[in-house]
Amino acid sequence: MRIFHRISDNIFSPITFRHTEFTGLANYKTVLTDLKFWRSLLNTFILSAANIFCGLTFGFFIAIVLNFKMKGKRFFHALFFIPSMLPIALMAAVFSSMLEYKNGIINQLLRGVGLDVLAQRWLADPRLAIFSVCSVSVFLIGIPIMYYTADLTTISDSVLEAATMDGAKTRHQLFLVIYPMLKNTHKTIILSMLLGGFREMERVFLMTDGGPGGKTEIIGTYIYRATRSAGSNIGLVCAAAIVVLIVAFLISFIQLRLTEKNG
Repeated sequence: MRIFHRISDNIFSPITFRHTEFTGLANYKTVLTDLKFWRSLLNTFILSAANIFCGLTFGFFIAIVLNFKMKGKRFFHALFFIPSMLPIALMAAVFSSMLEYKNGIINQLLRGVGLDVLAQRWLADPRLAIFSVCSVSVFLIGIPIMYYTADLTTISDSVLEAATMDGAKTRHQLFLVIYPMLKNTHKTIILSMLLGGFREMERVFLMTDGGPGGKTEIIGTYIYRATRSAGSNIGLVCAAAIVVLIVAFLISFIQLRLTEKNG
């Protein structure tokens, strides 16, 4: 019912108590021809790609290390998992402080070792801003670590023993035996991280507010800004939200079909 109201809203513009004007699919056309919308969608995929990359690499290797018998194992599990449980707004505030040009710890460290030339305006430079925002993803790997840790327990020791007897070295066991056997976990992480990117807003909003010059605008901030702009058109906003919903559904459908095909 709620989706029906959103669809009906975006074919009437403007929404007032006195008069409604039927616009048909004009709002959808406006959204789909808006370069800012497509740039925000691209940035959303870039942010999701950063989340996926960090999850499939750092998350995997840390889970492998934590799978060994070691002292303080639970402590390290908690150490890597806690950042994922913290409010993303807090993480954004911490990183904004670290990346600040004059007093940020990153630039201070660079200046301290004589690399002043590498000190950058990380969040204000149009070339670096989106990558600086994506850097937060490194600390959001707690969930992928949990997935991998749980799935690693299902791999029988006999499989690794057989690989060892066949002459497989550690790196071969890691990339040719263990990693392929976790393909279902990879798919789960990819889908959850990809769709999670469409729910992102606080990170970009608090770190760059979509700037500089819209270089870090994502779907969440695009829709929010459209609702807050002077003379905002609620029908246009709803149309953008419906388009994003359709894209998310398509991604989920394709991923599920690929999972069924390869499963």
